Amino acid sequence: MSDHKGARRRGHKGAAVTHAVDADQNVPLYDDSGKDVQDKPRPGQVYRQTGGSSLEKLFMQNLVHITALVYTLLSFWTRFYRIGHAKNVVWDEAHFGKFGSHYIKREFYFDVHPPLGKMLVGLVGFLAGYDGQFDFKSGEAYPENVPFVAMRMMLASFGVGMVPLGWYTAVELGMSQWASHLVALMVLLDVGWLCISRFILLDSMLLFFTVLTVFCLAKFHNQQPRPFSFGWWTWLTFTGISIGLVTSVKMIGLFVTALVGLYTIEDLWEKFGNLQMTVYDQVKHWTARIFCLIVIPILVFMASFKIHFMILNHSGPGDAQMSSLFQAGLEGNEFSDSPLEIAFGSRVSLKNAGFGGGLLHSHAHLYPAGSGQQQITCYHHKDGNNEWDILPLWDEAPLNIEDPIRFLKHNDVIRLRHSMTTRNLHSHQVPAPITKLNHEVSCYGNETIGDYHDYWVVEVADDLIRGSRSNVDQIHALTTRLRFKHQVLGCYLYAGSAVLPQWGWKQIEVSCVPENNPKDMYTYWNVETHRNERLPVGDFKGFKSPFLRDFWHLNVAMMNSNNALIPDPDKEDILASQPFDWPFLYLGLRMCGWADNQTKFYLMGNPIVWWGGGASLIVALGAFLVYLGRMQRQYFVMNDDEWNHFLYVGKIALFGWVLHYAPFLIMGRVTYVHHYLPTLYFAVLMFGHMLDHFIFASRRVGFTAKGVAFGICASAVIGTFWWFKGVAFGIDGPILEHKGLLWRKTWNIYYQ
Repeated sequence: MSDHKGARRRGHKGAAVTHAVDADQNVPLYDDSGKDVQDKPRPGQVYRQTGGSSLEKLFMQNLVHITALVYTLLSFWTRFYRIGHAKNVVWDEAHFGKFGSHYIKREFYFDVHPPLGKMLVGLVGFLAGYDGQFDFKSGEAYPENVPFVAMRMMLASFGVGMVPLGWYTAVELGMSQWASHLVALMVLLDVGWLCISRFILLDSMLLFFTVLTVFCLAKFHNQQPRPFSFGWWTWLTFTGISIGLVTSVKMIGLFVTALVGLYTIEDLWEKFGNLQMTVYDQVKHWTARIFCLIVIPILVFMASFKIHFMILNHSGPGDAQMSSLFQAGLEGNEFSDSPLEIAFGSRVSLKNAGFGGGLLHSHAHLYPAGSGQQQITCYHHKDGNNEWDILPLWDEAPLNIEDPIRFLKHNDVIRLRHSMTTRNLHSHQVPAPITKLNHEVSCYGNETIGDYHDYWVVEVADDLIRGSRSNVDQIHALTTRLRFKHQVLGCYLYAGSAVLPQWGWKQIEVSCVPENNPKDMYTYWNVETHRNERLPVGDFKGFKSPFLRDFWHLNVAMMNSNNALIPDPDKEDILASQPFDWPFLYLGLRMCGWADNQTKFYLMGNPIVWWGGGASLIVALGAFLVYLGRMQRQYFVMNDDEWNHFLYVGKIALFGWVLHYAPFLIMGRVTYVHHYLPTLYFAVLMFGHMLDHFIFASRRVGFTAKGVAFGICASAVIGTFWWFKGVAFGIDGPILEHKGLLWRKTWNIYYQ
């Protein structure tokens, strides 16, 4: 780029470009070096130092904050107006309200998202006086004792905070007053952001922390001329904290984390090329970034899980997703009456010890191919089909309660009989249904019929309390980790992450893997529940799983469950949409029933905001390519500062959009239009940036023309908001009575 510095100062046919001046008043702009954005008006920006009374000076000096206050008050109106009008459970309130109930009752549950957002749902329920006893069934009317309006209002406050943050971010990015107002108006009046912020959902928190991260990054960027100053450290630290917060609400917070990462890589690379910077300063910069942008976010993320585990200390519906040892530490667990040592004749459930592993399961359904025998799966919920009886071999004497107790030991050969169907755990040289290189595992025979393919060798791997195999004299429930080797085939009982189709109820495939890999955790099992009337109750007090193991285990389980949310080809999901549907608002989403007597909410965006944002991305790429061509021809009209600002804001908006949008193109999971809402923010920034670049900050456009352009844009945003406000505030009565809402034939507002 150094070869073209002169080119940026050349006009058409060599006409020189003068120092930057205001196009309307012919006044030189302030030297902005070393100043923050509020202090450095850019071309087209209206904020100026003024004379006059001290009150007038005070007003002008705080005009940015006064404007933010006005937008905040307007945001309170849009987010709170008619917020309690729908008195029934709307859309995903059925999920997240229920999760909040679990926090209030302190019952352990499982979900695919990190815990921070749901903890905040529980917190607002607690603050509102909710007792946690409502089931939050979809569409059900809220009883009088559930303060749903107060809960919605407190969560809507995150949506309120988006608006002033949008304003401040535009200012910090160096946009003109015109563009900053438009960005704030678009954040304020987009009916998609508005609608999603008015219910008991996680999305308002996700959006707020995403916007907060971009704001903190912009603030930090403006502190770059003053490295290691108090402001520099403050905003670098706040950027790291906001990264941790957004990721702790939903894992797609990693997308804005990636944006900060790319900014940091570019920043450090430029500093690496600065030969005037000492090695000591280089190391300081790297250390600061590592601590503030890696260590702090990880600590925030882990702290949310630590608090999650501390609050949910009672047994609940999500126990089976966690390790047996973790469950033993929950109050009210079912292990307190279980014997400790395992013996022949014991009835047990077997938990896969891999991270996110389930329980060995069978049911009275057959494989549709292969052997056609009874299915074996891994299941993450507790029921009677998870129970197995440990029995001797067919050619051995049957169990007799008069005989001495025979405890299970390393290298014992056993049969495992499914308690409910009396069939035996079996493997043979038939390919597994999904993992074809493994052998199929099935249930075969009954109490009297079987063969030597029912035999399994018990191998002790280790014990979580006693240590290595040499310290394990007897196999214990919960703590001893086992491997089951098929005596004939030499393969090991295995439950990985392969998910069976609908005929297998979307449960985890269980197979027999021929490779003997002692480090493969998915071949590890432990006894979870244990019943044997001949054995005394064990002492499980003091059994506690370490936090780091629980933290990692839960995150793997979340990831596996999220990956399993794939579209079912046998079912049509009328709510789902594809990523290509989103940027230009091809399809919306009905958030509730559509009967005439129901209040109806349709999740869609403000068309001007969405279409303008999508178009601005295309315009920005085109403009960049044109400018590169003009630079190559030594024909360019922007000076270095203007070009760098054009690139800086453009990269924040474009890379932020791509990083949030592109992953959904390759995800296998089912997607909905609300997944685009964080991505939309970067399209809005690009929309404001392009309007600023071509109109509001242009020297070639007069003040009057700028005002007219602003008026047209602002009127379009406000007008479309007012036209479509009902989809966010709620539409009452027959939908056909509300005319003019079908701007695209693909919107299913009026028909199924």
